[in-house]
Amino acid sequence: MNWTGISAIWMFEMTRFFRSIAQSLISPVLSTSLYFVVFGTAIGSRIQQIEEVSYGAFIVPGLIMLTVLQQSIQNAGFGIYFPKFIGTIYEVLTAPISSLEIVIGYVGAAAAKAIMIGIIILITSFFFVDIQIAHPVFMVAFLVLTAVTFSLLGFVLGIWAQNFEQLNLVPLLVVTPLVFLGGSFYSVSMLPPFWQNVSFFNPVLYLVSGFRWSFFGTSDVPIVASLIAVMIFAGICLGIVWWIFKTGYRLKS
Repeated sequence: MNWTGISAIWMFEMTRFFRSIAQSLISPVLSTSLYFVVFGTAIGSRIQQIEEVSYGAFIVPGLIMLTVLQQSIQNAGFGIYFPKFIGTIYEVLTAPISSLEIVIGYVGAAAAKAIMIGIIILITSFFFVDIQIAHPVFMVAFLVLTAVTFSLLGFVLGIWAQNFEQLNLVPLLVVTPLVFLGGSFYSVSMLPPFWQNVSFFNPVLYLVSGFRWSFFGTSDVPIVASLIAVMIFAGICLGIVWWIFKTGYRLKS
């Protein structure tokens, strides 16, 4: 394993992250604070508790998942798209570093950035609501698995995209609606039976539900189902990445 090559990619991506600290870090925290003000205050005054948890605390896992998913996809997608755009991707491909090591470098950096932002948002939430984390080990595991999985998805989208519009298309039109409809700000049990059944086809529901379980010990789906869903999605993304490097899809042409 070429750890020097991996660390070079990782450090380059992390340096780019800290160069744009206002956009990369401060903006998500401010956005999350606004969510707390709008949802926690306006809606929380009408919905006191959900599953014996105050509404303000109930939405914390959903807010963290929303941000981590968006940041993972955005950071990984832009990280690999920008070298394609300016042509430096060929220097990476011809360097003495394997495709696996390239993926570890880019995906590892994107996941690290998303996890950092997720932790900062968690710390920020303590200023607004009282939170107790019932299963901290599972919380960290879900956070890391989700960040890595969606960084893989962002990596795939960055290679697939041929312009900046395509790079933002899937996160805006697909991922964000799925997160909002995946129980981030409500419990699926509050929906009519038909829409409850429809929600179970939303893969993001399993991520949000499992992450919420690690906080409060309650979830809309069994914790085992959430773990299996994350593993399956990660496996699919890994399979696509392997196929891309095997065929050179939009990398060597």
